[in-house]
Amino acid sequence: MSAFRNPFDPDVKLGCSCGSHASASEHEAAHGDALARSNDVEALQSRVVENAVMRALFPHDATRRSFIRAVGSGTALAAISSLFPLAAAKDAFAQSGKVEKPNLKVGFIPITCATPIIMSQPMGFYGRQGLNVDVVKTAGWAVIRDKTINKEYDAAHMLSPMPLAITLGVGASPLPYTMPAVENINGQAITLAMKHKDKRDPKQWKGFKFAVPFDYSMHNYLLRYFLAEHGLDPDRDVQIRSVPPPEMVANLRADNIDGFLAPDPVNQRAVYDGVGFIHILSKEIWDGHPCCAFAASREFVTQYPGTYRALLKAIVDATAFASKAENRKQIAEAIAPANYLNQPVTVVEQVLTGTFADGLGNIRKEPNRIDFDPFPYPSFAVWILTQMKRWGQLKGDVDYAKVAREVFLATDAAKLMKEAGMKPPGSPNKKFVVMGKEFDPMKPDAYLASFAIKRTA
Repeated sequence: MSAFRNPFDPDVKLGCSCGSHASASEHEAAHGDALARSNDVEALQSRVVENAVMRALFPHDATRRSFIRAVGSGTALAAISSLFPLAAAKDAFAQSGKVEKPNLKVGFIPITCATPIIMSQPMGFYGRQGLNVDVVKTAGWAVIRDKTINKEYDAAHMLSPMPLAITLGVGASPLPYTMPAVENINGQAITLAMKHKDKRDPKQWKGFKFAVPFDYSMHNYLLRYFLAEHGLDPDRDVQIRSVPPPEMVANLRADNIDGFLAPDPVNQRAVYDGVGFIHILSKEIWDGHPCCAFAASREFVTQYPGTYRALLKAIVDATAFASKAENRKQIAEAIAPANYLNQPVTVVEQVLTGTFADGLGNIRKEPNRIDFDPFPYPSFAVWILTQMKRWGQLKGDVDYAKVAREVFLATDAAKLMKEAGMKPPGSPNKKFVVMGKEFDPMKPDAYLASFAIKRTA
Protein backbone atom coordinates (compact mmCIF):
# COMPACT_ATOMS: atom_id res chain seq x y z
CA MET A 1 0.00 0.00 0.00
CA SER A 2 1.37 3.41 -0.93
CA ALA A 3 2.18 5.84 1.85
CA PHE A 4 -0.46 8.39 2.75
CA ARG A 5 0.50 11.99 1.97
CA ASN A 6 -0.08 14.50 4.69
CA PRO A 7 -2.45 17.17 3.26
CA PHE A 8 -0.70 19.90 5.25
CA ASP A 9 2.73 18.91 3.87
CA PRO A 10 2.47 16.77 0.69
CA ASP A 11 6.21 16.03 0.70
CA VAL A 12 6.07 14.25 4.06
CA LYS A 13 5.02 10.62 3.68
CA LEU A 14 3.39 8.71 6.48
CA GLY A 15 4.14 4.99 6.41
CA CYS A 16 2.38 2.18 8.26
CA SER A 17 0.21 -0.76 7.28
CA CYS A 18 -2.94 1.35 7.13
CA GLY A 19 -1.18 4.33 5.54
CA SER A 20 -2.23 6.77 8.25
CA HIS A 21 0.65 6.74 10.77
CA ALA A 22 4.36 7.42 10.83
CA SER A 23 5.30 4.02 12.27
CA ALA A 24 3.94 0.59 13.17
CA SER A 25 4.06 1.41 16.88
CA GLU A 26 2.01 4.57 16.34
CA HIS A 27 -0.43 2.51 14.28
CA GLU A 28 -0.89 -0.03 17.09
CA ALA A 29 -1.23 2.66 19.75
CA ALA A 30 -3.73 4.61 17.68
CA HIS A 31 -5.89 1.61 16.89
CA GLY A 32 -5.76 0.39 20.48
CA ASP A 33 -6.89 3.83 21.64
CA ALA A 34 -9.47 3.94 18.88
CA LEU A 35 -10.98 0.62 20.05
CA ALA A 36 -11.23 1.91 23.61
CA ARG A 37 -12.79 5.14 22.38
CA SER A 38 -15.20 3.17 20.22
CA ASN A 39 -16.36 1.17 23.23
CA ASP A 40 -16.75 4.37 25.25
CA VAL A 41 -18.77 5.97 22.43
CA GLU A 42 -21.06 2.95 22.13
CA ALA A 43 -21.70 2.97 25.87
CA LEU A 44 -22.39 6.71 25.77
CA GLN A 45 -24.78 6.31 22.83
CA SER A 46 -26.68 3.58 24.72
CA ARG A 47 -27.05 5.83 27.75
CA VAL A 48 -28.24 8.71 25.58
CA VAL A 49 -31.00 6.57 24.03
CA GLU A 50 -32.01 5.04 27.37
CA ASN A 51 -32.24 8.45 29.02
CA ALA A 52 -34.21 9.90 26.10
CA VAL A 53 -36.77 7.07 26.22
CA MET A 54 -37.06 7.27 30.02
CA ARG A 55 -37.63 11.03 29.87
CA ALA A 56 -40.23 10.62 27.14
CA LEU A 57 -42.17 8.08 29.22
CA PHE A 58 -41.76 9.99 32.49
CA PRO A 59 -41.43 13.70 31.58
CA HIS A 60 -41.68 14.82 35.22
CA ASP A 61 -38.35 14.48 37.05
CA ALA A 62 -39.90 13.55 40.42
CA THR A 63 -42.06 10.78 38.94
CA ARG A 64 -39.15 9.37 36.97
CA ARG A 65 -36.82 9.32 39.95
CA SER A 66 -39.47 7.71 42.19
CA PHE A 67 -40.04 4.93 39.64
CA ILE A 68 -36.32 4.17 39.29
CA ARG A 69 -35.79 4.18 43.07
CA ALA A 70 -38.72 1.80 43.53
CA VAL A 71 -37.72 -0.88 41.00
CA GLY A 72 -34.05 -0.19 40.24
CA SER A 73 -32.58 1.07 36.96
CA GLY A 74 -31.95 -2.42 35.54
CA THR A 75 -35.52 -3.58 36.15
CA ALA A 76 -36.86 -0.31 34.82
CA LEU A 77 -34.95 -0.68 31.55
CA ALA A 78 -35.97 -4.34 31.24
CA ALA A 79 -39.61 -3.39 31.67
CA ILE A 80 -39.36 -0.62 29.12
CA SER A 81 -37.55 -2.92 26.66
CA SER A 82 -40.49 -5.33 26.77
CA LEU A 83 -42.79 -2.56 25.61
CA PHE A 84 -40.44 -0.44 23.47
CA PRO A 85 -37.89 -1.60 20.85
CA LEU A 86 -34.97 -0.17 22.81
CA ALA A 87 -32.32 -2.19 20.94
CA ALA A 88 -33.64 -0.99 17.60
CA ALA A 89 -33.61 2.60 18.84
CA LYS A 90 -29.97 2.25 19.94
CA ASP A 91 -29.03 0.78 16.57
CA ALA A 92 -30.80 3.57 14.71
CA PHE A 93 -29.05 6.16 16.86
CA ALA A 94 -25.65 4.59 16.17
CA GLN A 95 -26.37 4.40 12.45
CA SER A 96 -27.30 8.09 12.35
CA GLY A 97 -23.64 9.06 12.66
CA LYS A 98 -22.58 7.05 9.62
CA VAL A 99 -22.01 8.56 6.19
CA GLU A 100 -24.99 7.37 4.18
CA LYS A 101 -23.82 8.90 0.89
CA PRO A 102 -20.02 9.21 0.62
CA ASN A 103 -19.91 10.32 -3.04
CA LEU A 104 -21.10 13.89 -3.36
CA LYS A 105 -21.19 16.80 -5.79
CA VAL A 106 -20.80 20.30 -4.38
CA GLY A 107 -21.05 23.28 -6.74
CA PHE A 108 -18.93 26.40 -6.37
CA ILE A 109 -18.21 29.70 -8.10
CA PRO A 110 -14.46 30.32 -8.64
CA ILE A 111 -13.94 33.05 -6.05
CA THR A 112 -11.97 33.19 -2.79
CA CYS A 113 -15.25 33.25 -0.83
CA ALA A 114 -15.47 29.52 -1.58
CA THR A 115 -12.05 28.87 -0.01
CA PRO A 116 -13.16 26.31 2.65
CA ILE A 117 -15.31 24.38 0.16
CA ILE A 118 -12.58 24.32 -2.50
CA MET A 119 -9.54 23.68 -0.31
CA SER A 120 -11.24 20.78 1.44
CA GLN A 121 -10.70 18.67 -1.67
CA PRO A 122 -6.96 19.11 -2.42
CA MET A 123 -6.04 19.46 1.26
CA GLY A 124 -7.87 16.34 2.39
CA PHE A 125 -10.54 17.72 4.72
CA TYR A 126 -13.32 15.83 2.94
CA GLY A 127 -11.36 12.60 2.83
CA ARG A 128 -10.74 12.65 6.56
CA GLN A 129 -14.51 12.57 7.08
CA GLY A 130 -14.95 9.57 4.78
CA LEU A 131 -16.26 11.66 1.89
CA ASN A 132 -15.40 11.63 -1.80
CA VAL A 133 -16.48 15.10 -2.89
CA ASP A 134 -16.41 16.35 -6.47
CA VAL A 135 -16.29 20.15 -6.23
CA VAL A 136 -17.79 21.40 -9.48
CA LYS A 137 -16.87 24.79 -10.91
CA THR A 138 -20.09 26.52 -11.98
CA ALA A 139 -20.75 29.48 -14.26
CA GLY A 140 -23.06 31.63 -12.14
CA TRP A 141 -25.35 31.85 -9.13
CA ALA A 142 -28.58 31.14 -11.00
CA VAL A 143 -27.01 27.91 -12.25
CA ILE A 144 -25.88 27.02 -8.71
CA ARG A 145 -29.41 27.59 -7.44
CA ASP A 146 -31.08 25.59 -10.20
CA LYS A 147 -28.67 22.65 -9.99
CA THR A 148 -29.08 22.33 -6.23
CA ILE A 149 -32.86 22.62 -6.44
CA ASN A 150 -32.85 19.94 -9.16
CA LYS A 151 -30.58 17.74 -6.98
CA GLU A 152 -27.74 17.72 -9.51
CA TYR A 153 -25.64 19.07 -6.63
CA ASP A 154 -25.94 17.64 -3.12
CA ALA A 155 -24.91 20.94 -1.56
CA ALA A 156 -23.36 24.17 -2.75
CA HIS A 157 -21.37 27.32 -2.20
CA MET A 158 -24.02 30.04 -2.15
CA LEU A 159 -24.32 33.72 -1.45
CA SER A 160 -25.56 34.05 2.12
CA PRO A 161 -28.92 35.65 1.10
CA MET A 162 -29.71 32.82 -1.34
CA PRO A 163 -30.93 30.18 1.16
CA LEU A 164 -33.27 32.82 2.61
CA ALA A 165 -34.57 33.76 -0.83
CA ILE A 166 -35.04 30.10 -1.84
CA THR A 167 -36.86 29.27 1.42
CA LEU A 168 -39.21 32.24 1.03
CA GLY A 169 -39.78 31.71 -2.70
CA VAL A 170 -38.18 35.02 -3.67
CA GLY A 171 -37.10 34.70 -7.32
CA ALA A 172 -38.02 31.00 -7.45
CA SER A 173 -40.52 28.50 -6.07
CA PRO A 174 -40.22 28.17 -2.29
CA LEU A 175 -38.11 25.28 -1.02
CA PRO A 176 -36.95 24.86 2.60
CA TYR A 177 -33.20 25.54 2.60
CA THR A 178 -30.51 25.72 5.24
CA MET A 179 -27.29 27.63 5.77
CA PRO A 180 -25.30 25.89 8.51
CA ALA A 181 -22.02 27.74 7.93
CA VAL A 182 -20.72 31.07 6.66
CA GLU A 183 -17.88 30.52 4.20
CA ASN A 184 -16.19 33.87 4.68
CA ILE A 185 -16.61 37.30 6.18
CA ASN A 186 -15.55 40.51 4.39
CA GLY A 187 -13.78 39.63 1.11
CA GLN A 188 -15.48 42.09 -1.25
CA ALA A 189 -14.66 45.53 -2.65
CA ILE A 190 -15.94 48.32 -4.86
CA THR A 191 -13.66 48.49 -7.89
CA LEU A 192 -13.86 51.26 -10.50
CA ALA A 193 -12.45 51.54 -14.01
CA MET A 194 -9.12 53.37 -14.22
CA LYS A 195 -10.75 56.21 -16.14
CA HIS A 196 -12.62 57.11 -12.93
CA LYS A 197 -9.57 57.41 -10.67
CA ASP A 198 -10.34 61.10 -10.12
CA LYS A 199 -13.97 60.40 -9.18
CA ARG A 200 -13.59 59.19 -5.60
CA ASP A 201 -16.72 60.97 -4.34
CA PRO A 202 -19.79 58.73 -4.90
CA LYS A 203 -21.86 61.84 -5.61
CA GLN A 204 -19.94 61.93 -8.92
CA TRP A 205 -21.22 58.50 -9.90
CA LYS A 206 -24.64 59.47 -11.27
CA GLY A 207 -25.22 57.58 -14.49
CA PHE A 208 -22.63 54.87 -13.67
CA LYS A 209 -23.25 51.25 -14.61
CA PHE A 210 -22.36 48.80 -11.84
CA ALA A 211 -22.20 45.03 -11.73
CA VAL A 212 -22.97 42.74 -8.80
CA PRO A 213 -22.84 38.93 -8.85
CA PHE A 214 -26.56 38.31 -8.23
CA ASP A 215 -29.74 40.12 -7.18
CA TYR A 216 -29.85 38.15 -3.92
CA SER A 217 -26.33 38.88 -2.73
CA MET A 218 -24.57 40.82 0.01
CA HIS A 219 -22.79 42.59 -2.84
CA ASN A 220 -26.07 44.01 -4.14
CA TYR A 221 -27.28 45.02 -0.68
CA LEU A 222 -23.97 46.56 0.39
CA LEU A 223 -23.61 48.50 -2.87
CA ARG A 224 -27.17 49.80 -2.57
CA TYR A 225 -26.59 50.71 1.09
CA PHE A 226 -23.35 52.52 0.24
CA LEU A 227 -24.92 54.48 -2.63
CA ALA A 228 -28.02 55.43 -0.63
CA GLU A 229 -25.92 56.65 2.30
CA HIS A 230 -24.24 59.01 -0.18
CA GLY A 231 -27.59 60.28 -1.43
CA LEU A 232 -27.85 58.22 -4.64
CA ASP A 233 -30.96 56.21 -5.45
CA PRO A 234 -29.66 52.80 -6.62
CA ASP A 235 -32.66 52.31 -8.93
CA ARG A 236 -32.79 55.81 -10.44
CA ASP A 237 -29.35 57.42 -10.30
CA VAL A 238 -27.26 54.42 -11.42
CA GLN A 239 -27.75 51.09 -13.17
CA ILE A 240 -27.04 47.83 -11.34
CA ARG A 241 -26.91 44.60 -13.30
CA SER A 242 -26.07 41.00 -12.42
CA VAL A 243 -22.85 39.69 -13.98
CA PRO A 244 -21.18 36.35 -13.09
CA PRO A 245 -17.91 37.07 -11.24
CA PRO A 246 -15.66 35.38 -13.86
CA GLU A 247 -17.01 37.84 -16.48
CA MET A 248 -16.68 41.07 -14.49
CA VAL A 249 -13.10 42.05 -15.37
CA ALA A 250 -13.75 41.49 -19.08
CA ASN A 251 -16.82 43.73 -18.89
CA LEU A 252 -14.81 46.42 -17.11
CA ARG A 253 -12.08 46.19 -19.75
CA ALA A 254 -14.67 46.41 -22.56
CA ASP A 255 -16.17 49.56 -20.97
CA ASN A 256 -19.55 47.85 -20.53
CA ILE A 257 -19.56 48.84 -16.86
CA ASP A 258 -17.97 51.59 -14.79
CA GLY A 259 -17.33 49.44 -11.76
CA PHE A 260 -18.56 46.61 -9.57
CA LEU A 261 -18.98 45.50 -6.02
CA ALA A 262 -17.54 42.04 -6.40
CA PRO A 263 -16.13 39.12 -4.48
CA ASP A 264 -12.40 38.54 -4.62
CA PRO A 265 -10.20 37.70 -6.42
CA VAL A 266 -12.17 39.67 -9.04
CA ASN A 267 -11.16 43.04 -7.59
CA GLN A 268 -7.49 42.09 -7.32
CA ARG A 269 -7.50 40.63 -10.82
CA ALA A 270 -8.76 43.98 -12.18
CA VAL A 271 -5.77 45.64 -10.49
CA TYR A 272 -3.40 42.91 -11.73
CA ASP A 273 -4.62 43.46 -15.31
CA GLY A 274 -4.37 47.24 -14.99
CA VAL A 275 -8.04 47.89 -15.83
CA GLY A 276 -9.35 48.96 -12.42
CA PHE A 277 -8.54 50.21 -8.92
CA ILE A 278 -9.97 49.32 -5.52
CA HIS A 279 -12.07 52.24 -4.30
CA ILE A 280 -13.09 50.75 -0.95
CA LEU A 281 -13.08 47.34 0.71
CA SER A 282 -16.44 45.99 1.87
CA LYS A 283 -15.02 45.70 5.40
CA GLU A 284 -14.91 49.51 5.39
CA ILE A 285 -18.69 49.48 4.90
CA TRP A 286 -19.40 46.76 7.45
CA ASP A 287 -16.49 45.05 9.14
CA GLY A 288 -17.28 41.38 9.71
CA HIS A 289 -20.20 41.11 7.31
CA PRO A 290 -21.10 37.66 5.96
CA CYS A 291 -20.41 37.00 2.31
CA CYS A 292 -20.78 33.46 1.00
CA ALA A 293 -22.02 30.31 2.66
CA PHE A 294 -22.24 26.54 2.62
CA ALA A 295 -25.85 25.61 1.91
CA ALA A 296 -27.99 22.50 1.49
CA SER A 297 -31.68 21.73 1.21
CA ARG A 298 -33.50 20.76 4.37
CA GLU A 299 -34.36 17.52 2.60
CA PHE A 300 -30.65 16.66 2.24
CA VAL A 301 -30.02 17.48 5.90
CA THR A 302 -32.84 15.22 7.11
CA GLN A 303 -32.39 12.41 4.57
CA TYR A 304 -28.62 12.07 5.06
CA PRO A 305 -27.91 13.32 8.60
CA GLY A 306 -24.58 11.49 8.92
CA THR A 307 -23.40 12.73 5.52
CA TYR A 308 -24.55 16.25 6.30
CA ARG A 309 -22.66 16.29 9.58
CA ALA A 310 -19.49 14.89 7.97
CA LEU A 311 -19.66 17.45 5.16
CA LEU A 312 -20.28 20.33 7.55
CA LYS A 313 -17.49 19.15 9.86
CA ALA A 314 -15.02 19.05 6.96
CA ILE A 315 -15.94 22.61 5.99
CA VAL A 316 -15.82 23.95 9.55
CA ASP A 317 -12.43 22.28 10.07
CA ALA A 318 -11.19 23.84 6.82
CA THR A 319 -12.57 27.22 7.91
CA ALA A 320 -10.67 26.96 11.20
CA PHE A 321 -7.48 26.20 9.24
CA ALA A 322 -8.11 29.13 6.86
CA SER A 323 -8.75 31.52 9.75
CA LYS A 324 -5.05 31.33 10.71
CA ALA A 325 -2.95 33.88 8.82
CA GLU A 326 0.09 31.59 8.70
CA ASN A 327 -1.82 29.12 6.53
CA ARG A 328 -3.00 31.56 3.87
CA LYS A 329 -0.08 31.24 1.40
CA GLN A 330 -0.35 27.46 1.44
CA ILE A 331 -4.08 27.72 0.79
CA ALA A 332 -3.50 30.16 -2.08
CA GLU A 333 -1.26 27.61 -3.81
CA ALA A 334 -3.89 24.90 -3.32
CA ILE A 335 -6.87 26.82 -4.76
CA ALA A 336 -5.24 28.97 -7.49
CA PRO A 337 -4.97 26.22 -10.20
CA ALA A 338 -7.18 26.13 -13.28
CA ASN A 339 -9.64 23.54 -11.95
CA TYR A 340 -10.41 25.83 -9.00
CA LEU A 341 -9.92 29.63 -9.21
CA ASN A 342 -7.81 29.72 -12.38
CA GLN A 343 -5.87 32.73 -11.14
CA PRO A 344 -2.17 33.62 -10.75
CA VAL A 345 -1.05 32.58 -7.27
CA THR A 346 0.10 36.14 -6.55
CA VAL A 347 -3.45 37.44 -7.09
CA VAL A 348 -4.91 34.91 -4.65
CA GLU A 349 -2.10 35.53 -2.13
CA GLN A 350 -2.74 39.28 -2.14
CA VAL A 351 -6.37 38.65 -1.28
CA LEU A 352 -5.81 36.01 1.40
CA THR A 353 -2.84 37.68 3.10
CA GLY A 354 -4.28 41.19 2.91
CA THR A 355 -1.09 42.76 1.57
CA PHE A 356 -2.05 44.06 -1.85
CA ALA A 357 -1.69 46.69 -4.55
CA ASP A 358 -4.76 48.90 -4.84
CA GLY A 359 -4.26 50.00 -8.46
CA LEU A 360 -3.43 53.57 -7.50
CA GLY A 361 0.23 53.00 -6.71
CA ASN A 362 -0.28 52.05 -3.07
CA ILE A 363 0.50 48.83 -1.22
CA ARG A 364 -2.11 48.29 1.48
CA LYS A 365 -1.97 45.97 4.46
CA GLU A 366 -5.39 44.79 5.62
CA PRO A 367 -5.02 41.39 7.34
CA ASN A 368 -8.81 41.05 7.60
CA ARG A 369 -9.50 41.96 3.99
CA ILE A 370 -11.02 38.48 3.97
CA ASP A 371 -11.49 36.31 7.02
CA PHE A 372 -13.10 33.01 7.90
CA ASP A 373 -15.65 32.58 10.68
CA PRO A 374 -18.31 29.90 10.07
CA PHE A 375 -20.89 31.00 12.65
CA PRO A 376 -24.19 31.88 10.89
CA TYR A 377 -25.52 34.58 13.20
CA PRO A 378 -29.33 34.75 12.91
CA SER A 379 -28.92 38.52 13.22
CA PHE A 380 -27.11 38.41 9.85
CA ALA A 381 -30.22 36.80 8.37
CA VAL A 382 -32.49 39.42 9.91
CA TRP A 383 -30.39 42.24 8.41
CA ILE A 384 -30.51 40.57 4.98
CA LEU A 385 -34.29 40.24 5.22
CA THR A 386 -34.63 43.95 6.02
CA GLN A 387 -32.68 44.77 2.86
CA MET A 388 -34.81 42.40 0.77
CA LYS A 389 -37.84 44.33 2.02
CA ARG A 390 -36.10 47.68 1.60
CA TRP A 391 -35.57 47.12 -2.11
CA GLY A 392 -38.94 45.52 -2.86
CA GLN A 393 -37.76 41.93 -3.27
CA LEU A 394 -39.80 40.72 -0.30
CA LYS A 395 -43.44 41.69 0.16
CA GLY A 396 -45.74 41.63 3.16
CA ASP A 397 -45.09 40.78 6.78
CA VAL A 398 -42.05 38.72 7.71
CA ASP A 399 -41.43 36.74 10.89
CA TYR A 400 -37.76 37.71 10.88
CA ALA A 401 -36.70 35.64 13.89
CA LYS A 402 -38.49 32.48 12.74
CA VAL A 403 -37.04 32.56 9.23
CA ALA A 404 -33.56 33.34 10.55
CA ARG A 405 -33.70 30.49 13.05
CA GLU A 406 -34.94 27.92 10.53
CA VAL A 407 -32.45 28.78 7.76
CA PHE A 408 -29.28 29.85 9.60
CA LEU A 409 -28.47 26.72 11.64
CA ALA A 410 -26.41 28.31 14.38
CA THR A 411 -26.60 25.35 16.79
CA ASP A 412 -25.00 22.92 14.32
CA ALA A 413 -22.18 25.34 13.58
CA ALA A 414 -21.50 26.02 17.27
CA LYS A 415 -21.06 22.32 18.07
CA LEU A 416 -18.58 21.74 15.25
CA MET A 417 -16.69 24.98 15.92
CA LYS A 418 -15.91 23.68 19.41
CA GLU A 419 -14.63 20.42 17.93
CA ALA A 420 -12.41 22.39 15.54
CA GLY A 421 -10.90 24.44 18.37
CA MET A 422 -12.85 27.60 17.52
CA LYS A 423 -14.88 29.54 20.05
CA PRO A 424 -18.54 30.01 19.11
CA PRO A 425 -20.17 33.24 20.29
CA GLY A 426 -22.08 33.43 23.52
CA SER A 427 -25.15 34.94 21.86
CA PRO A 428 -26.40 34.49 18.29
CA ASN A 429 -28.14 37.87 18.25
CA LYS A 430 -25.24 40.26 18.20
CA LYS A 431 -25.62 43.88 17.18
CA PHE A 432 -23.31 45.37 14.57
CA VAL A 433 -22.63 48.62 12.78
CA VAL A 434 -23.06 49.32 9.06
CA MET A 435 -21.61 52.65 7.92
CA GLY A 436 -21.84 54.10 11.41
CA LYS A 437 -25.42 52.96 12.00
CA GLU A 438 -26.12 50.28 14.61
CA PHE A 439 -28.40 47.39 13.70
CA ASP A 440 -30.47 45.86 16.48
CA PRO A 441 -31.85 42.48 15.32
CA MET A 442 -34.68 42.81 17.85
CA LYS A 443 -35.99 45.94 16.09
CA PRO A 444 -35.89 45.18 12.34
CA ASP A 445 -39.03 47.15 11.42
CA ALA A 446 -37.74 50.31 13.11
CA TYR A 447 -34.42 49.89 11.30
CA LEU A 448 -36.18 49.50 7.95
CA ALA A 449 -38.39 52.53 8.59
CA SER A 450 -35.36 54.70 9.34
CA PHE A 451 -34.11 54.76 5.73
CA ALA A 452 -35.03 57.73 3.56
CA ILE A 453 -34.24 55.88 0.32
CA LYS A 454 -36.07 52.58 -0.04
CA ARG A 455 -38.44 50.71 -2.34
CA THR A 456 -40.71 48.88 0.13
CA ALA A 457 -44.20 47.84 -0.95
